[in-house]
Amino acid sequence: MQTLPGSLALIAPADGMAYVRGAADIPLSEATIGEFLRDTAHRFPERQAVVFREQGVRWTWKEFDERVDQLAAGLLSLGIAKGDRVAIWSPNRFEWLLTQFATARIGAVLVNINPAYRVSELEYALRKVEIKALVTAEQFKTSKYVSMLLDIAPELASQPAGDLHCARLPDLRTVICVGDPGMPGILPFSAVMEKGEAILRDQGQTTIALSAHDPINIQFTSGTTGNPKGATLTHRNIVNNGRFVAMAMKLTEADSLCIPVPLYHCFGMVLAVLACVSVGAQMVFPGEGFDAGATLAAVAEERCTALHGVPTMFIAELEHPDFPSFDLSSLRTGIMAGSPCPIETMKQVVAKMHMREVTIAYGMTETSPVSFQSGTTDPLDKRTTTVGRIQPHLEVKIVDPLGNIVPVGVTGELCTKGYSVMLGYWGDEEKTRESIVDGWMHTGDLATIDADGYCNIVGRLKDMVIRGGENIYPREIEEYLFRHPKIQNVQVFGVPDEKTGEELCAWIVLRQGEYASEEDIRDFCRGQIAHYKVPKYVRFVDELPLTVTGKVQKFAMREEMIRLLNLSEKKTA
Repeated sequence: MQTLPGSLALIAPADGMAYVRGAADIPLSEATIGEFLRDTAHRFPERQAVVFREQGVRWTWKEFDERVDQLAAGLLSLGIAKGDRVAIWSPNRFEWLLTQFATARIGAVLVNINPAYRVSELEYALRKVEIKALVTAEQFKTSKYVSMLLDIAPELASQPAGDLHCARLPDLRTVICVGDPGMPGILPFSAVMEKGEAILRDQGQTTIALSAHDPINIQFTSGTTGNPKGATLTHRNIVNNGRFVAMAMKLTEADSLCIPVPLYHCFGMVLAVLACVSVGAQMVFPGEGFDAGATLAAVAEERCTALHGVPTMFIAELEHPDFPSFDLSSLRTGIMAGSPCPIETMKQVVAKMHMREVTIAYGMTETSPVSFQSGTTDPLDKRTTTVGRIQPHLEVKIVDPLGNIVPVGVTGELCTKGYSVMLGYWGDEEKTRESIVDGWMHTGDLATIDADGYCNIVGRLKDMVIRGGENIYPREIEEYLFRHPKIQNVQVFGVPDEKTGEELCAWIVLRQGEYASEEDIRDFCRGQIAHYKVPKYVRFVDELPLTVTGKVQKFAMREEMIRLLNLSEKKTA
């Protein structure tokens, strides 16, 4: 038996086979998310819990918990009940955080909508999981959310709030806006909070019977078959993942975590928020979206001890022109995840940002998300060449194409089993059965496990591209581009990029006699799919490279683009 930092034991590979099992000496929590927060608020009522610097918000744990109760009561007054799906489409704001916990407190299922989504993606997501209520920002940067929503639901301009009947969104009854667009069909968030406060004052709290095994969160993850799939997670899934992530970081109530990563993603919602709630650590949000300067200022001025981010965020912070002026000496730990970590970046984060105990984490939305994480005292080489060791109460095996466990050090597909595996994809039993076999989640990632239990991700079975921490599945973009009347065939794939890790490239065969420019293709994408899914490189070809059996050779296209663009494959962890 070996021991991980933070007293998390693990069992190393046995008999030379690539199978590991996490320790089970620390019991799993059976608390719901609402109970989880309530317990922390009772333990640390006057400690500062939440800071949203851009909005000027500072709450203690007691104040945070009370505001969650207010919103929960307000949502109940609108007819939102246990099991109803409530979507949130917003950047990092205090309203997002309140909605996360208020929906959990009443048993409604929170549906995370990517703030970068555009009209077609939004409509698909809202229809797929039959959204009853939507909490939306008015706008974020150039994204005018209310305007986009009106494209799908023009009834908002005339129908009464709380009793909507929209032709294209038949299940939607309520839209709540962070702000007040002055539209009959949209309720201001502040009005819902005021209503909830009045109800609590007159009637007190409402108790709703909930189980830790209830579905409580749906996160959309793109699939190789095109449209995003709704990974459905329970209280138990994400509460426990947050707990064990915090333990691996040695996080305590004395810590303060700077959170520039988005809340809609597991990185923000679980690895940051629920990890902090598990121990009473302070949450500091630098702004609505990532800004390197604002993040550095937040760390320095709030004396944060931990910082999360994808590698591109850390690179931007290190390269900020005013970087030397920020006092980052309070930093100790944090998580770098979301895409492969460049070794030189990790070394600079430790040396220049004082994050001597920074950890690396690996997982996927469908596993809540973390399966492997490095320890705070792991040697730096292990934190730059692996994704750490297995988390408690989980099992991982590396298998060959026939499903047999391979020996230590041999590459195969990584499969995960345990409390963290999702319930399934919402409304898609077939895809669920394909992904989860006998309790094992087939990740599609190629990996190795060494004799000490450290895991290294070496590639992907699925054709996924990771751009700046965003998981992108080319098939989804290909299916959208196939709608273009001039396109006969298209293949999308990733090519290496120093800043973002990977960028998208599209090879396009036009219909006979047609002409299109690279900008025409990008213009066709803008406003309809998220900005990070718009191909950076577009190449028009007469034909695509095929195998003798007619299968497209994406590796050949990738190699050709690397040569044409004079790109290089950087060594990464």
